[in-house]
Amino acid sequence: MTYKIAVIGGDGTGPEVAAEGLKVLAAVSKKFNFKYKLEEFDFSGKRYLKTGELVSDKDIEKLRAFDAIYLGAVGDPDVKPGILEHGVLLRIRFAMDQYINLRPVILYPNVWTPVKDKGPKEIDFVVVRENTEGLYAGTGGYLRKGTSDEIATQVSVNTYKGVERCLRYAFEYTRKRNKRKQLTLVGKTNVLTYAFDLWERTFHAMGEKDYPDIKRDYAHVDAACMWFVKNPEWFDVIVTDNMFGDIITDLGAMIQGGMGIAAGGNINPEGVSMFEPIGGSAPKYTGKNVINPLAAIGAMQMLLETLGEDKAAQAIEAAIKKTCLKMKSMSAGKMGMSTTEVGDAVASSI
Repeated sequence: MTYKIAVIGGDGTGPEVAAEGLKVLAAVSKKFNFKYKLEEFDFSGKRYLKTGELVSDKDIEKLRAFDAIYLGAVGDPDVKPGILEHGVLLRIRFAMDQYINLRPVILYPNVWTPVKDKGPKEIDFVVVRENTEGLYAGTGGYLRKGTSDEIATQVSVNTYKGVERCLRYAFEYTRKRNKRKQLTLVGKTNVLTYAFDLWERTFHAMGEKDYPDIKRDYAHVDAACMWFVKNPEWFDVIVTDNMFGDIITDLGAMIQGGMGIAAGGNINPEGVSMFEPIGGSAPKYTGKNVINPLAAIGAMQMLLETLGEDKAAQAIEAAIKKTCLKMKSMSAGKMGMSTTEVGDAVASSI
């Protein structure tokens, strides 16, 4: 089989880190004997400034023909904040119904964490975030805007369909991960009584009926934030809604060593998924060959795992761990290696 992969280098350092992920893809494909075909798409800020174009309906139809999408970064300092994020990232995410945001929180060896007395054994869990509903559905509006009586509403939209499919993915992922086989629902049932009543009822009904082998747990989101820092070893897989997932995954990225090593996937299990490093475009480092590409390489690992190339994905993870042992830091300009050297080290360890 030949996998068709769409590549969106994007803005800033995005093309640089994506290049290192593709370098690792080339190495791992040779070892595990699979083929792929790449096609690049320019959805960058520079293109927008020149043409006014973002992601069109025709672009979406083209992307539907691919097996996966590999994204470098979105964000250009010359473009007003929100335009590229909504016109590229969210446009693709919603149009392709990528209803799962998957964020591994893994502390690799020799990587500094701000959490005292915790190491790779304690920091190893995954957050499954619902990705298309909640407060991000865009339901709400203004009344008497611009006056002293202004009212602004933002409604959290939670459908049974959206909740059910997110929970089912989380249960299945917990079973496949096969570590502690524990799934924790993170919510706020004591305040957000309507939305999280739906989440909680569906969570327990599904667990009792279809996943009796998976231990179920619950935590309020504020308590989960405390325990991420105090006892990260308590977690295996977490499932939560869109807003809470957005917040706690950035906290997770910090305890795993920073944005330079955090990868994520926007997943449609029945369609086309998109994978990316979390750290953004980091424009001040553009062209300097100093940015950390490990998050982008981790995103490639997730891409291959989602395509079913489990052995290839495992080989990339092992190579990332080996490379971490050679690096002085995960921070840009302080790694003791250049961007391309980090990519070379991972590729040569495959």
